[in-house]
Amino acid sequence: MITITPTANDVGQRIDNFIKKTYPKLKLFQIQKYIRIKRLKVNEKKVNNDYRLQANDKIQLYINDNLLEKERSVKDYLLAPTTLDVVFEDKNILIINKPVGLVVHDDETKTTDTLSNRVMHYLFNKKEWDPATENSFVPALVHRLDKNTSGLVMAAKNAVSLRILSQKIKNHEIDKYYLCRVHGYITPASASMTAYWTREHDNKFVKITKKPINSTSQLIVTEYKTIKQEHDTSLLEVKLVTGKTHQIRAHFNFINYPLVGEQKYTKKEFSKINNQYQALISYKIYFNFKNNAGILQYLDKKTFILKNCNC
Repeated sequence: MITITPTANDVGQRIDNFIKKTYPKLKLFQIQKYIRIKRLKVNEKKVNNDYRLQANDKIQLYINDNLLEKERSVKDYLLAPTTLDVVFEDKNILIINKPVGLVVHDDETKTTDTLSNRVMHYLFNKKEWDPATENSFVPALVHRLDKNTSGLVMAAKNAVSLRILSQKIKNHEIDKYYLCRVHGYITPASASMTAYWTREHDNKFVKITKKPINSTSQLIVTEYKTIKQEHDTSLLEVKLVTGKTHQIRAHFNFINYPLVGEQKYTKKEFSKINNQYQALISYKIYFNFKNNAGILQYLDKKTFILKNCNC
């Protein structure tokens, strides 16, 4: 029998998800079976799969030791640079300016140099995170940017902040603004655009349409206003009301104003005109809480702007 004491970063997690992250060899259906047959208890009592961990809980595991190896392969983060352009940092969160060309998470290239690994290495060196003392928590990015999009990305230093920020994004209580440059003088000068977004089967391409094309199609809303028009291009400020993969790139291409430098969705005659990378920057984050944000309430009505950014 093994006993686990949850850390502060574990409190609030579902028991089945917590065990899955702590012991990767165990499958979720196995964990739920062990809970059902009382080989996994909390404080020597049977609990349900959706039990939320509390401070001072003791988790008892009556499970074969060979299934309880933690298999921690997080050493990959030590191979990543610690270079971060930090825009804001406190004990709960990091706001980072991600450069063009850096992926946020592991991808098919299997590179260890990802933004998430850089964040882990950075916090490990600062002694603000140590995987040896954690059961399951790792510092995590709250949202993502494409490899060739630069700008502001938020990371959570603790589990409470991660849960709050993730929920606030879901509830549209954090506004993310982008600068982009599109081909042509866009008309109207400002608008709130709607369309339907559908992910293709390979998950690497999305389709934008006026009407839903199947049961997976989802409504998207993209707001923009023109800042400047010059050289047959328009510089726009864009607010994502919904935040779907490739939304800005695909939506503006759909209305025939493709992003300068964008290559995935843009016609060949536009795709590489005078730009090595797409003209798209996440430049502003505004915390607009409508409900209590717990330990992050101090961020309400705060704005973080990336200065001196070019598009």
